[in-house]
Order: sequence, then structure tokens, then C-alpha cells
Amino acid sequence: MSAEDIGQEGEETLLPRNNPHLFGHEKAEATLHAAWESEHLHHAWLISGPEGIGKATLAHRFARFLLSQEAEAGETGGHADLFAGDPQSTPSEESRGALYIDSESRLFGRMAAGGHAGLLTVTRSIDPKTKKLRGEIVVDDVRGIGGFLHMTAAEGGTRVVVIDPGDDMNRNAANALLKSLEEPPAKTVILMVSHTPGRLLPTIRSRCRGLRLAPLGEADFTRVMAQLQPDMEPAVMAELFRLSGGSPGKALRLAEEGGIELYHEVLALLATLPPDGKGGAGHRRGANSAALHILADKVAGKKGEAAYRTLVDLLSSWMARLIRLGAGVGEAVAGSEESPVMQRFLAAAGLDQWLEVWDNQRALFAQTDGLNLDRRQAILNAFFNLEKAVRA
Repeated sequence: MSAEDIGQEGEETLLPRNNPHLFGHEKAEATLHAAWESEHLHHAWLISGPEGIGKATLAHRFARFLLSQEAEAGETGGHADLFAGDPQSTPSEESRGALYIDSESRLFGRMAAGGHAGLLTVTRSIDPKTKKLRGEIVVDDVRGIGGFLHMTAAEGGTRVVVIDPGDDMNRNAANALLKSLEEPPAKTVILMVSHTPGRLLPTIRSRCRGLRLAPLGEADFTRVMAQLQPDMEPAVMAELFRLSGGSPGKALRLAEEGGIELYHEVLALLATLPPDGKGGAGHRRGANSAALHILADKVAGKKGEAAYRTLVDLLSSWMARLIRLGAGVGEAVAGSEESPVMQRFLAAAGLDQWLEVWDNQRALFAQTDGLNLDRRQAILNAFFNLEKAVRA
């Protein structure tokens, strides 16, 4: 079992390898299809962009397409009806795309079940000692790539590796991958997903052809969410679009963990922070202490881990929007009370100071995760740091 499978046994259709649909990335599909048609397909691709927008879905979609070409030419013996998703056929309107393979085809089913010898997926694995999911992709997860790429493929010759995401590789794993990138065998393709490509080794980035995916526009976002959550109210869907920045994956997590309610609690607390740092007649005593402790209590204990992840994501996203707004390259969440709160923060402290606060917040959350520190105290400290900056 891999990171992709953890906690999702009942939600198979949501896994990238099982998802036949892709919305909003037609240009990226066309780029990959054109590269394949040129007969000079690069051996390694770095598919990057914000988390939850369909990068892994695109990687598995392209892997299916590549392996379907070999299979149709060989395994089917000319019977294309075994692969109903032949790229030349006409898919349903909502699934149309250059790399489409029908979900009812035998190839699709085998790859979704992990039963195709031409595909290797590398994700975080289970530690055999602790029986828990590792926090990173380790060298043992990556070492098998070289042997897989050099073996004689049993199903036509093409071998495809999907690494999801490359950001999770530790230093040793990244170094182990380099040889496969430097000396790729014929008819092999490595598809690496990355949320933050700047964290990858420069030598890895330089050996991959980059393909950057953008967040979904509201129309495509709504189509995805309507498929995944058909009973969701349009107003809720619209707010999730704004909060997620066009990431269906992030929106689903927010919906499952009460993210909208948490966001409004966070915003209400931020609004209680002092309007200036001078302590004049309009000075307030700071964040509502009782409300802050109620919020922090939600992340305590084993049951609070999911709420903690959601809250950290909301705070981090809020800080990122604040800084982009201060730099003149972004805006607050539309339709909310976020803008006046942010304007007050930016008036109280300069952009350099908020960048420092953001760095400190990220370090705080990383240390809390890495050392398994008190999550409740981390949330309290995050708000205290914000209040201190406003008062400075």
C-alpha cells in the first residue's frame, strides 16, 4: 500500500490512477500528445503546479496513453475494440482530450489495479518497522527504478515511471534517481509530479522537460466538483473555489474537514487583532482569548490531526495572500471580509516584516511536524506571532 491508497480504500474513483476525467489542462495534454507524435519524446517530464489541480491525474493519463499505443499494436492483435479509449475514437464530452483512454477498457482497469508490468508508481511507502506511512520517499523506494527501466518489458517495450510527488524524495532518494535521468534506456519515460519544483535538486530539474499546470478556472473547477460532490450547494462550491485557489483536491479536503467554518473562525480572530500598534483610543486588547483557545482545542489529540492540517493550510494560504496583496500582485478572497483585515495588517507593518512572519510561521509548523510537538501550542503561537507583528 502506498501514500496514494492510505485512507482512500472507499474512494477509488478519486485516485489519480483511477480517474478518467481531466478538466482545464487541454494545453498540457496537447503538449504531451504533440511530443509523442514528434517521435522525439523527452525521457523525463516535470509536471508542476499547485497541489490538487490534476498533475498526478495528467501523469497517469499520459502513462495510459503511452502504454495503450504499444498494447494496441501488439496485445490486441488488431482488435481495437478491446481498447475503447483509442485516442482516435470519440470520448464523452466531459472527458474529451488528446490523451483520453476509456475507463471501461481492459488497459485502464489493469493500470488502475496496479497490474500493468509497464508502469511503476513511486510514492511514500509504509515503513515495515513502524507499519506507518513514511514522511518522505526514501532511497529504497527509488532504487527499483533503474532495474525497472532496464528490464525487458513484458508488454510491448515501453516502461513508464510516475513519481508522485518528487518533492517528497529525501536527499539520498533524489541522488539515486539521477543516474536513471542521466542514462535513460530507450522507450522509457519518467513523469515526475511536483508541487514545489524549487525544492528539487537543480540537476534533476535540468534533466527534465518542464510542464507547468495552472489552477483551474471557476468553470472547470465547478465541473470537477459537480462530478465529485453532486449534492454540494452552489454557494458552498463557489466559496471553496475562492478558498482553494482553483484546486479541487484542496477544496475536497476543506469540505471534508469543515474548512469553510474554520476559515470564518480564523478570519473573525484576525479581525480582533489591534488596528494599529500605537495603543491609542481605538486600540483593542488583541485576539479574543476565549475564541482562540476554543479554536486551538480543535487540533489537540489524535482526533484533531486533520483539523490541524486544515488550519495550518488556511493560515499559510492567508499569509500568502496577504503578502501578494502587499506586493501588488494578488488580492484577498472575493466576497469575504478578508480585504479590510489585510489592509489593516499591511498598514501596521511593512511587507518585509510580514515576509519574516511568514517564514517564521512555516518554520514553526515544520518544527511541530518534525519533532511531533504540541499542535495546540503551535496554533496559539502562530496567532501570538501575528498579533506581535500588528502591535510592533
